[in-house]
Amino acid sequence: MLADLSPLIAATARWLTVAYPPCGGALSVALCEAQARQAVTVAAWLRYPTEMDAALVALAGPGGAARLDWLTGAEPADGHPAEEWAWRTWVDEVVASWAAALLTDAELADQAVAALAGSEHTASQPVEFRRLLAPDARDRRAAALLRHPDLLAPVADLHLDQLLDRLAPGERLAA
Repeated sequence: MLADLSPLIAATARWLTVAYPPCGGALSVALCEAQARQAVTVAAWLRYPTEMDAALVALAGPGGAARLDWLTGAEPADGHPAEEWAWRTWVDEVVASWAAALLTDAELADQAVAALAGSEHTASQPVEFRRLLAPDARDRRAAALLRHPDLLAPVADLHLDQLLDRLAPGERLAA
């Protein structure tokens, strides 16, 4: 069983949907969250490809959202109860950056999902990333901000070179 990346995935997906909120009602919220979660899952599995990598990040912690908040102009946590902002400590900046890049570049998303084939994360269960790879018109409307290349560029560009290196042909998946 792989070490659990779900707190990191949940927090990073939440950060993306708070920073780039859905457009519309409850269905749009669900569709936007699904797209963010799929992009973050792919990014996290690429960044932490082995059980050991996942265990190490669970032990050390992913670093938090402070730099991402500053970059996007998010409200600082000062003055808010700690329990309202504690989840932000589980945001992984690199994973958020990679997910942003995947959400704004369909070809890169295809390459990233293909790179996961045969990895420890996909070996034991079938996985599908349809909302990331083939969003329909309703998905795109719901996540208009989340998929806008110009809006996500500051976040996506932070660690894009590392993602491209990870996806380079012949590269072995290792954190």
